[in-house]
Amino acid sequence: MEPGYFSNQPLADRMRPHSLDDYIGQEHLVGNKAMLRKSIDSGNIPSFILWGPPGVGKTTLARIIANTLDRPFYSLSAIHSGVKDVRETIENAKKQKFFNAPNPVLFIDEIHRFNKAQQDSLLGAVEAGTITLIGATTENPSFEVISPLLSRCQVYILKNLEKEHLIKILNRALKYDNYLKNFEIEIAEYEAILRYSGGDARKLLNLLEIVLNSELQTGKKNIILTNESVKGHLQQNLALYDKNGEQHYDIISAFIKSIRGSDPNAAVYWLARMIEGGEDVKFIARRLIILAAEDIGLANPNALLMATACFDAVNMIGWPESRIILSEATIYLATSPKSNSAYMAINTAQELVSNSGDNPVPLHLRNAPTKLMKDIGYGQEYKYAHSYENNFIADNFLPETLTGTKIYQPQKNAREKEIEERLKIMWKDKYNY
Repeated sequence: MEPGYFSNQPLADRMRPHSLDDYIGQEHLVGNKAMLRKSIDSGNIPSFILWGPPGVGKTTLARIIANTLDRPFYSLSAIHSGVKDVRETIENAKKQKFFNAPNPVLFIDEIHRFNKAQQDSLLGAVEAGTITLIGATTENPSFEVISPLLSRCQVYILKNLEKEHLIKILNRALKYDNYLKNFEIEIAEYEAILRYSGGDARKLLNLLEIVLNSELQTGKKNIILTNESVKGHLQQNLALYDKNGEQHYDIISAFIKSIRGSDPNAAVYWLARMIEGGEDVKFIARRLIILAAEDIGLANPNALLMATACFDAVNMIGWPESRIILSEATIYLATSPKSNSAYMAINTAQELVSNSGDNPVPLHLRNAPTKLMKDIGYGQEYKYAHSYENNFIADNFLPETLTGTKIYQPQKNAREKEIEERLKIMWKDKYNY
């Protein structure tokens, strides 16, 4: 083999697992006795949707299922396929269904990008059992898949791959790939390549291919990869790396972080990059809603209203005018004061619930719809706030064991300083931060 020579087939495709025994990650779905594994082993799988971040094995899992069950497999990408393609594929599937033979599998990648008409064209075939549909999406199917289709599909959630999964994927490639196994390659440090991959297994293998191709150009047979060598190669070659729109998630990340960092110039630049790249307008608008609540929150409650109005408006207007609405909302959010106190508060509260268990609701806060409940003390001694001066009365509203726990922490912005002062006046020492 010539130094630096690689197959025209990318490493990520060469290393795609063909059986569940080789599949790495998602043990909660395909591990021994897991729900989806049981369906596969029984040979009787329903139509379902795989929902999870990029590069965690959605497409691979769909192909493995079809191979395991020995069914005809059809694949469509929602980016490149229309209603005509869907109907032609369904007709081909009908021709391959003989007597009691199991349904062919139709896999649709990025099904969230199908519009209503395209999803409607699938509905009849799914209902009639002409096909078993497997959809893959990085977006919440509750928002992106029409209700009639969603009601006929199971939804399986795929998790981010853990560090040990990613290391196992790298080492498997070095050991079993037909090209790489001819070399002595050692990964001495994993941190840099794992960080650049962002937890995306496909991106991880593509990055490994870039780094090793650079190393092999020198004619080396023995290669040791360190954090420094990985960084050096990727900084030189990463500009060439945008296979199949891999920068999609990097750009949305830069967009969000620019708004969070209060830089309207950078935020609008990354917005323009997404617009020119043909990004889904609803995807952008949804991210603005999340950001308004997570990063601006109570520092400017109108930000959430603006983001929600933006989402509604772009759904009514469409391209190209939607770009103006998105620009207005982006600039507004970028120039707003920032606070993540609401985000931190719910995180703290959930951690408290997780660590302290199901504490009983204090008797005076319980509902008492029956006489028996009233007789045993439900609702007694409850103080109705509106019956007191300024519609407030100091009382305990937490479980007894958590009395006095501070969950919400006002941050240093004008709006929350007002909130903090009001809480201090009402609650005195209890909310004295």
